[in-house]
This record gives sequence, C-alpha cells and structure tokens, in this order.
Amino acid sequence: MTASQSVPELIAAVQAKAKTFEDIILAGQAASSAQDLRAAQVALELAAVDAFTLFEARMQHHFKRGPFSRKLTAALKEAGRGDLAERIHIYYLAINVLKHGKGASYRELLDTPTALVHVKPTKGATTQDENAPSDLIDIGVPGFFDGLAASLLQAHAFLEHR
Repeated sequence: MTASQSVPELIAAVQAKAKTFEDIILAGQAASSAQDLRAAQVALELAAVDAFTLFEARMQHHFKRGPFSRKLTAALKEAGRGDLAERIHIYYLAINVLKHGKGASYRELLDTPTALVHVKPTKGATTQDENAPSDLIDIGVPGFFDGLAASLLQAHAFLEHR
C-alpha cells in the first residue's frame, strides 16, 4: 500500500487480505492447527485495525481538531444518515476493543446488542491472555470485515461529497 492510493483502493486492498484470513479461520476451525488458526485471527484483527486507522488518517482533514469518529457520527446523523452513523460507531468501538482491550468501548458494546459484532462477555478476567482482543470480541464471524469495509466506503463517499 502506497501513499498515492485512494481510500477506496486502500480499503479494497485490506479487505482482500482480510478475506484470506477469514477463509483460513472458517476452513481452519476443522482442519488447521490451533497455532495457524490463532495466527489468522490475529492477522484479521490487525487488518481491521489497519483499515479503520487508514480511513481515519486519510479522512481527518474533513474536520477540524477533535475526535474524528465522534465528529463523523454527528455529521452523519445531522445529514439523516443515522443507520450509517450507528454502524460507524459500532465498528469504532470494536476497533477500540481490538486496540485497547477491556475498557469503556468494550462495556458499551456489551450494553449495545448488535449483529455487527459478536461480543464475548468475560467473567472477571484478570490475566493478560484473558484480556486478548479475541477473548473479548470475535471478528472472524462471516460478514464482519465486509460490513466494516462497506461502512467505511459509504462514510468516505459521504465525506467526499458533502
């Protein structure tokens, strides 16, 4: 991925990479070693974080200072795009959980049932392994990455044409 690629091109490239990892996860649940399955899960998590981070970095110029995702969500709601605003917010929370583990984003996802993200409740987990992102949310479920990519592309189009 080079700096000259557009946001849609970057999202498509990350999505293609993610598809490979999703296929390994789906096929691997029955065939691959636990180590291969875990490696694919971690790679998928990193791809999701990369996609959202690239989107934020490239689109930040549409807003003055401040939290990009909050400003994007507010702009979408103001324009009558509440459904997209909600999806962007849910994906933002999921990415935060992948980046930071348990915290406010994880608690909000637990309190906000959604089909977009599969949240795993924990039972007082305290060890480092139990706070691993894949122990908190499962993004290896079919449709997660496609939904993330579609939402980012729709938000991109919104920002570019407003």
